[in-house]
Amino acid sequence: MSFMEQFTNFMPVNVIVNILDVLVVWFVIYKLITLIKGTKAVQLLKGIFVIIIARVVTDFLGMDTLGWLLENVISIGFFAIIVIFQPEIRRALEQIGRGKLFARSSSMQEEEEKNRLIEAMTKSVSYMAKRRIGALISIERETGLTEYIETGIQLNAHLTAELMINIFIPNTPLHDGAVIVQKNNIVSAACYLPLSESPFISKELGTRHRAAIGLSEVTDAITIVVSEETGAVSLTSNGDLHRNLSMEEFENHLKRLWFGPTEEQVTSSKWLWRGKQNG
Repeated sequence: MSFMEQFTNFMPVNVIVNILDVLVVWFVIYKLITLIKGTKAVQLLKGIFVIIIARVVTDFLGMDTLGWLLENVISIGFFAIIVIFQPEIRRALEQIGRGKLFARSSSMQEEEEKNRLIEAMTKSVSYMAKRRIGALISIERETGLTEYIETGIQLNAHLTAELMINIFIPNTPLHDGAVIVQKNNIVSAACYLPLSESPFISKELGTRHRAAIGLSEVTDAITIVVSEETGAVSLTSNGDLHRNLSMEEFENHLKRLWFGPTEEQVTSSKWLWRGKQNG
């Protein structure tokens, strides 16, 4: 037996190669998940998993007709995936071309960008509230807002306080409707949002508040409302409406909902819970 044959049959080397193979595959899968995160592709991917699980169940239960139907659906699934995930595939190829797919993100830069976004949003909302400039701003989270983005005018501009204020200045082309924010960009303005049909909404609330609540009922988006009549600031998320917020309350709510609770907030909530338990 040659030296190369002995080397390739050496078990520890094979084990290391197999482990490396699995780690690379998992890393690629993780990067693909980060690419589709925040888009409607997530729901489509869940649907694909449901079909695969249903196919396994039909084999186990001996349901031949349903199994044959699902097998044909899966057989053409490869071409369907290319069509359905075309935007995500294109974005992945663009990032590979720019060398960003495997680039390591800096946590410090991310934290600075989060603080900048919160500061820009707080500054613009404070300015509009003091001057009673009506505003409706929706921030996309996990559920994609593409169908609402398409109803407005595409901007794809970097989010700044000055731009946000200018959009809502009365009698300008973009002031009527909602602005939709995606990550750190203002992607669209003058968008139409679904109005809530809930009979429990106060009669004193206008169309902006109904639209904000309506969007929060069908997506996980955060929506900010500045009242044109009173200058009051409200915020909706997951069907909940927080009204008449001070700027400090608004900033805290926005930080928690947009980026999750900070380490200080988590620690303080734990101490508060312990205090209640001991009390």
